[in-house]
Amino acid sequence: MSRSKPKHYLLATALGAAFALSAAAALAQEAPGTAGSPHATTTVDGRYLPNPPQAFKGDIQTNAAQSTPSWPALIVPPKGAPNILLIMTDDVGFSAPSTFGGVIPTPALDRIANEGLRYTRMHTTALCSPTRAALLTGRNHHSVATGVVVDQATGYPGYDSVIPRDAVAIGEILRQNGYDTSWYGKDHNVPQWEGTQAGPFHNWPTGPVKGFDNYYGFIGDDTSQWQPNNLFRNTTPIEPYVGNPGWNLITAMADEAIGHVNMLHDVQPDRPFMIYYAPGGTHAPHHPTKEWVDKISAMHLFDEGWNKLRDTIFANQKKLGVIPESAELTAWPDTIPQWDSQSADAKKLFIRQAEIYAAYLAYTDHEIGRVIQAIDDVGKLDNTLVIYISGDNGASPEGTLNGLFNEYAVANAVNPTVEQNMKFYDAWGTDQTYPHYAVGWAWAWDTPYQWTKEVASHFGGTRNGMAISWPARIKDAGGIRNQFHHVIDVVPTILEAAGLPEPVSVNGVAQRPIEGVSMAYTWDDANAPDRRTTQYFEMFGSRAIYHDGWMASAPPTGAPWILTLEQLSPDVMNSFKWELYDTNNDWTQNHDLAAAEPDKLRDMQQLFMMEAAKYHVFPLDDTRLQRFISEKPSYAPGRTEFTYTGRVMNVPFPDTGSAPSLLNKSYTVTAEIDVPEGGEGVLMTDGGRFAGYGFYLLKGRPVFTWNLVDLERVKWQGKEPLAAGKHMLEFDWKYDGPGLGKGGTGTLKVDGVVIDSHPMPKSLPITTAWDETFNVGIDTGTSVDDEDYQVPFPFTGKIDKLTVNLGSSGK
Repeated sequence: MSRSKPKHYLLATALGAAFALSAAAALAQEAPGTAGSPHATTTVDGRYLPNPPQAFKGDIQTNAAQSTPSWPALIVPPKGAPNILLIMTDDVGFSAPSTFGGVIPTPALDRIANEGLRYTRMHTTALCSPTRAALLTGRNHHSVATGVVVDQATGYPGYDSVIPRDAVAIGEILRQNGYDTSWYGKDHNVPQWEGTQAGPFHNWPTGPVKGFDNYYGFIGDDTSQWQPNNLFRNTTPIEPYVGNPGWNLITAMADEAIGHVNMLHDVQPDRPFMIYYAPGGTHAPHHPTKEWVDKISAMHLFDEGWNKLRDTIFANQKKLGVIPESAELTAWPDTIPQWDSQSADAKKLFIRQAEIYAAYLAYTDHEIGRVIQAIDDVGKLDNTLVIYISGDNGASPEGTLNGLFNEYAVANAVNPTVEQNMKFYDAWGTDQTYPHYAVGWAWAWDTPYQWTKEVASHFGGTRNGMAISWPARIKDAGGIRNQFHHVIDVVPTILEAAGLPEPVSVNGVAQRPIEGVSMAYTWDDANAPDRRTTQYFEMFGSRAIYHDGWMASAPPTGAPWILTLEQLSPDVMNSFKWELYDTNNDWTQNHDLAAAEPDKLRDMQQLFMMEAAKYHVFPLDDTRLQRFISEKPSYAPGRTEFTYTGRVMNVPFPDTGSAPSLLNKSYTVTAEIDVPEGGEGVLMTDGGRFAGYGFYLLKGRPVFTWNLVDLERVKWQGKEPLAAGKHMLEFDWKYDGPGLGKGGTGTLKVDGVVIDSHPMPKSLPITTAWDETFNVGIDTGTSVDDEDYQVPFPFTGKIDKLTVNLGSSGK
């Protein structure tokens, strides 16, 4: 299971590469334009990227007048290679969109399906970062070190979150073959310790592993669509929402992509492009515009609740043909209350949650439709391969049983009641909430399957709808394809469409074989036999193995909507109960045959072991929060003193990202400042409206505020404004550890004199707002208390020195 390779393999690879590189120029194809002229173009030998420098074919004498110039040819893709538009939405269950039987209108996805093909058995990994790593590299998620989300990385080859350089992504392959490559939206595959504006940037979208020329999007799990404080253009933090009321990232992303398409058409109209379009929709927070909320609310799609919605979707799916007539609807779990058992307030709340989510999905799909139409408007859609994958896993259960007005609540072990959520009813979906829906909706939006996101054992977690169109090539418009496929099959499909080989070496590094298979064989033959006959699945210990229609599945031992710091079982390998399904005759995994077919189950379990060893799945681990807060690499390991002498902005990921983390420990913040008359502004902050802290002067008065997931704000503050001149402010916190989220006593001092001191009975145990950042001398994103100030609220004086000293956790 080690990544190391034997010496004879490395020697053979090096010798083979050297021989092949010497012949690469001969294998490249020169395109129109006289060789050596400024207009000459050429393809390259795509097996070895980059190719050696092109040989000079002119003649050099001592004088230019007697010499003949010869330009190196411009690198272009093979003739007829299509543009690529690869779309992946976020946390969309199989049956949420209308294209796969849902009631939420998704006309852009419908368009691609009606102009091309609808795939009913496409699979993901059951979680975000892993699916995206597999999608972009064509290799299984553990093969590229992404067995879980990067926030939960651990120091094992299948889990350390560093996509290896011997498995470069499709962007780098296409870029070196002459494509323009651009990425819009989410990148949840940057190791956290590299996720700051200090870099290094080789694992960012524009780096040599992923290979995109342009990037506009956010780094991390999710973000506010109204005020995304983790938004970047390439590697530079940007804040286009400041002073721009009504701005929303879902629309801004589409505007950026459309602008790029139009620019390319005007400047380099013949150059093929690849766009990877990965919006935050529909991961929490659900942030649609009011226009879309009003449209969806007027449709009353969810008034009858999640159980009847499931029945409606199931009937729709059979009418559409995206499940066979023989498919059975799996049972509703006992762990999720039936709709009719809910109180009137709960039903009102849950309907609102569903309407906001549906508005978000419809809005996201609409903006995707604008990008597709822009390509059509410049006359390029006919030769554009569009791959639209609806979701990177099943619908999310992370909203818990009651839903969340604030996603950071459950991340900090707070499960809001219906009553607490109802206080935010009118604001649900606005920038005053960071909301998620109740898990009953997640189960309904995974109809007809069992389970949800995070569960790799069943199709509710791993089966996602996909549509593919390429009008110039795919002629069975509106066709349905039932072949079994996985996101690792997308890269080889793109390469085949573009007429490019799988690279053997990229940037001097021998490449591991791509593990996917092309889906192009399905385009002309709806009944073509499956070419993906075996596929393993694993996430948080839940696991499965598919082979020739049989599926052995080990579901989780606990519900994924219940977060706990307890390890469910120290023996993950042997504590999960296996089930067995014949999916050739049981489309939805409704009939467990484990007891009836013990020999078949044993064979499948052995096959899982072989696949798991091959792809770096071990060691199995069912923990979630423990890995989230576990120690990870840092460019400032063990640092306990942080000193700042000027403004610092937009530093993400406390601790791992080299900003100080104030959680679960004692600490002292000391600010040596020069205050003008009436001076005010932020001295230091991390987090914002939904969780975090801030140290600031408000009308001259010093204030230290802790925002406890927007349910409570605890303050230490002075009664009088500071006089103009130099002062030393100090906030000291004594933590009542050991343990997580304990209370303590805070003391605020001015020039050594205590001006406020009192306890806070509890603190944030897990995280501040991960879409917000650490700042000194200014605030970005949102404020920790909107009633006190609005961003950026820069300090109007001078910070001579600000020091953070981290103390004991009480252990």
